[in-house]
Amino acid sequence: MVSAAEQLVSNLNFAAFAKADELKKRIWFTLGALLIYRLGTYIPIPGINPQALADVFRQSQGGILGMFNMFSGGAVERMAIFALNIMPYISASIIIQLLTTVSPHLEQLKKEGEQGRRQINQYTRYGTVFLAALQGYGIAVGLEGAGNIVTDPGWFFRITTVITLVGGTVFLMWLGEQITARGVGNGISLIIFAGIVAQLPHAVIGTLQLGEQGALSTTLMLLLFVMVFVVIAVIVFMERAQRRLLVQYPKRQVGNKQFQGDASHLPLKLNSAGVIPPIFASSLLLLPITVANFSAGQGPEWLNTITAMLGRGAPLHVLLYVSLIIFFAFFYTAIVFNPKDTAENLKKYGGFIPGIRPGERTAEYIDYVLTRITVAGAIYLAAVCVLPEILIAYAGVPFYFGGTSLLIVVSVTMDTVAQIQSHLLAHQYEGLIKRSRLRGARRR
Repeated sequence: MVSAAEQLVSNLNFAAFAKADELKKRIWFTLGALLIYRLGTYIPIPGINPQALADVFRQSQGGILGMFNMFSGGAVERMAIFALNIMPYISASIIIQLLTTVSPHLEQLKKEGEQGRRQINQYTRYGTVFLAALQGYGIAVGLEGAGNIVTDPGWFFRITTVITLVGGTVFLMWLGEQITARGVGNGISLIIFAGIVAQLPHAVIGTLQLGEQGALSTTLMLLLFVMVFVVIAVIVFMERAQRRLLVQYPKRQVGNKQFQGDASHLPLKLNSAGVIPPIFASSLLLLPITVANFSAGQGPEWLNTITAMLGRGAPLHVLLYVSLIIFFAFFYTAIVFNPKDTAENLKKYGGFIPGIRPGERTAEYIDYVLTRITVAGAIYLAAVCVLPEILIAYAGVPFYFGGTSLLIVVSVTMDTVAQIQSHLLAHQYEGLIKRSRLRGARRR
């Protein structure tokens, strides 16, 4: 027999959407916020020669710099006020979360609920401003040493650049929080999503133009687009994959009635960390060399060597990227899912996993299963993010919509659609409750 929830989900349609006024307001707010973000990527910082900047970027747009430009929606290429994008906030979040595991004060704040979470968020904001200021100053110095990009070099340019870039990052951080609270979906993820999607038409058109010019063979282009569709299919399949643990509940005696024991499942996602590991890994790889490519080969020899070794598809870049993805897959899974708390909740409500004693043994079993599927999830994340990057790099294809971008776009799309369906489901439930109350009032 189909449950009421399944019936409501199957009946989700445009008619239900047209009646959900609250959901439409949230969607319009989200679209408006993303439009403001896109407009900001076209406002350049003061004191920049656009033509000279375009020439330098054209010479060094490969590798990490091109990847950074993709995440920022083209803001780096135009040196806009949002050039740093939301990456300093992500880097600050990584640092705070790592410190939470070693700092007793932060660990205590984490256990204090909503109040503690607000305090941790405040520390993250302070860290964002600090990191953005460092990166902004580095970019200002790098621009001054990269030819004729800066019209009037000096401390005034450096200070205005730092203030502008820090202000842009802080505004995006606030905008992301507003989208999360008043819109649909995760605001930070949607900002990164919007930047990547904005670069997609440019990447596709550029690839097709290379095919027309004969720089790319037809076979290679077909293989490239087939790879994109295969990666999308793999992402959708793996993101929906779950390991379900059978949970049984004993018979209950309530008054004179005896209720039969029930059975349900504890779903464990194959990839519990979602898109966080590749975003964190990309952020840490981008952080130390934000400025390096702007030197156009004129910087210190050691800096040029590191830049070359961390180029897209280079062995060191691939090794670090894979290592960081695997580390953050386990780290973030440990943060979002606590086997001990889950085992305690099952024990509290009388639930148990067949063959496993409630309490500590259940927690150990859940942790054992979660570790095994996280291994598979981490390998999947690393493969999806790195293999297309290697193929693109060694094939010499200037196509920056690689595995990491596809993972972020597909995952954020699936998450946003799921939230829209949840809002529609809640709206339909509210409608059913109102109708039932009206019927009850009429009968009286």
